[in-house]
Amino acid sequence: MAAEIVNPRNGTDTAEADEDFPIDPVFALHRGGKMEVVATVPVRDADDLSLAYTPGVADVCTAIAERPELVHDYTWKSQVVAVVTDGTAVLGLGDIGPEASLPVMEGKAILFKQFGGVDAVPIALACTDVDEIVETVVRLAPSFGGINLEDISAPRCFEIERRLKDALDIPVFHDDQHGTAVVTLAALRNAATLTGRSLGDLRAVISGAGAAGVAIAKILLEAGVGDVAVTDRKGVVHAGRDDLNAVKREVASYTNKAGLTGSLQDALVGADVFIGVSGGTVPEEAVARMAEGCFVFAMANPTPEVHPDVAHKYAAVVATGRSDFPNQINNVLAFPGIFAGALQVRASAITETMKLAAAEALAAVVAGELSADRVIPSPFDPRVAPAVTAAVAAAARAEGVARR
Repeated sequence: MAAEIVNPRNGTDTAEADEDFPIDPVFALHRGGKMEVVATVPVRDADDLSLAYTPGVADVCTAIAERPELVHDYTWKSQVVAVVTDGTAVLGLGDIGPEASLPVMEGKAILFKQFGGVDAVPIALACTDVDEIVETVVRLAPSFGGINLEDISAPRCFEIERRLKDALDIPVFHDDQHGTAVVTLAALRNAATLTGRSLGDLRAVISGAGAAGVAIAKILLEAGVGDVAVTDRKGVVHAGRDDLNAVKREVASYTNKAGLTGSLQDALVGADVFIGVSGGTVPEEAVARMAEGCFVFAMANPTPEVHPDVAHKYAAVVATGRSDFPNQINNVLAFPGIFAGALQVRASAITETMKLAAAEALAAVVAGELSADRVIPSPFDPRVAPAVTAAVAAAARAEGVARR
């Protein structure tokens, strides 16, 4: 039997719950969507209307036509990001399609606003072809100050991001890759500091050669981590394998200085760091064979590759992707501030230097408060977004990609 629920937008019983779905706080919160468009100027009378719309708006349009850079000053462009997906790699749900991805994209958009003061619009595309996605986003780009790619499956996501960066002069950022990488590096910096080591002392093993795993490997090496090995379902990604796609061949060219082969468990012997972004379970005996005082970042959701109770038996620092354990590696610590900083200076791109600056700033937020259970700030720490924003803006100016 259907039952009434409260519409969270207006607090009235305006709809009936589908009998196939139980009434619970999650469905109640999502009814009607989680976003709305709100005007920033009043339209109270004819005078207001003439300024906000015709005839007054024509003057602004003419000015922008004559000087295109004015679009940043007289429209929302410089303050808004498109959150773009094709619904092929949504959270842990996989390829569920564009419509089913919308609750996640709405969620991402409200996190942009809540944590970075950045407006964002969810855009779910009914296409999965690389050429079609790139063409569609390029055509939409004049309306936005930045593009956040979200939940697009690998390896297509790498080519899509690369081509959009080449085609557009606004920031393009694949959060599943780079947001995860920035937060992981920040936590690793602080874990090393806490235990009296430098990044160069560490040998890391990454489980997962998808979007997050590849980006983490790149940023760790950029930051000076001693060695990084990446593993997939068939074991260590190395140049001697003949079953690698183009992305993994590139990964093999710059990782694994130690020349490891074999399985994930083989690679973990003596390793200082385990980073899990693949799911599955790592046997306890493999964790036990890691180096003394190791770090275990088991970030799969909802089930970490190594349960924290197991990891704590062997590791000096344990992190997960979950909010109910200490040291949550959460992308919301990175992407709002990264885009806020990039938009603040009207950056033409988000560079590796800007990502490294974001990681350093994020780590610095809790640098004076370090403990085994606090190597990364809480997403609700009010210091996070301002610190990341300022660092990214400064890095953009120093690198010459800022336009103001």
